[in-house]
Amino acid sequence: MANYLVTGAAGFIAARVCEMLLETGHTVLGVDNLNAAYDVRMKDFRLTLLQSYPGFTFRKLDIGDRVQVDTLISALASSDIPPFDAVINLAARAGVRKSVTDPWVYIDTNVTGTLNLLELCQKQGIKKFILASTSSVYGADAPLPTPENADSDFPLQAYAASKKGAEALCHAYHFLHSIDVTIFRYFTVYGPAGRPDMSMFRFIRWITEGVPLLLYGDGDQSRGFTYIDDIARGTIMGLKPLGFEIINLGGHETISINNLINLLEEIIGRQARIKQLPANLADMRANCANTEKAGSLLGWEPQISLNEGIKNTVEWYLSQRAWANQINLE
Repeated sequence: MANYLVTGAAGFIAARVCEMLLETGHTVLGVDNLNAAYDVRMKDFRLTLLQSYPGFTFRKLDIGDRVQVDTLISALASSDIPPFDAVINLAARAGVRKSVTDPWVYIDTNVTGTLNLLELCQKQGIKKFILASTSSVYGADAPLPTPENADSDFPLQAYAASKKGAEALCHAYHFLHSIDVTIFRYFTVYGPAGRPDMSMFRFIRWITEGVPLLLYGDGDQSRGFTYIDDIARGTIMGLKPLGFEIINLGGHETISINNLINLLEEIIGRQARIKQLPANLADMRANCANTEKAGSLLGWEPQISLNEGIKNTVEWYLSQRAWANQINLE
């Protein structure tokens, strides 16, 4: 069995990755600064589940703080924690809209944080590094479905720009220090205990609770959705030696926002009260992933349909409704 350092452990994707690793007998040191980028109650919920596993250890840590990461390196050297087989960097400031108003924190976490962890790998002799990146790097005019070699030099917001910078740092450390790097450009991910600032959680809650659903734009914009279990499983597959690879993950089942609302109405059994607002310039009009590379290099293909995944997510919301209906959506 292996030992992994997983950053952003209380985050949506990272928590499920940790859970899958722990369920198969691996040990995980999870770190997270538990910031208030979105309601911390959601992070506490995920973290409580992880802390029920005997193979999980948690440390509160900000990867963007070099002193804290260096302190972790010193602590590891004097502890009985076994060497890490890989660093899985899923910590990130995410969200395209918020990066317009506070770009600095995105640079601190996504760029400086990645640099600090690559330095940790270099100093500790850790030969495998996984980075969570984003489909947002493809900008406004990406071909659909989007392959990895599509132009990513014209990001639309600081979030995408910070992720592109992190990717470039990964290549530099691969070149200089022979670190094996897998970069995943995640497309739209959804599922139980998902981020409350994303459309799936918001739409489910708004429709269930009978409050106005805020629709930005005309609703004809589309997204390629992939269920959290498929994303976490693909991320773990990326732990194999690959050299240096950038791989799309997710975005396989495309649906317009209007049709998504219709599907949610059908599954929930209530009609949405839609309040239409102007489109946000930071939002991409469409995304849809070409995942042929994930299939050829990893043998990955999604297993959960959008209909099944939404049903699972609605069931989770209803089971946690007593507190989930109070979560801050900003």
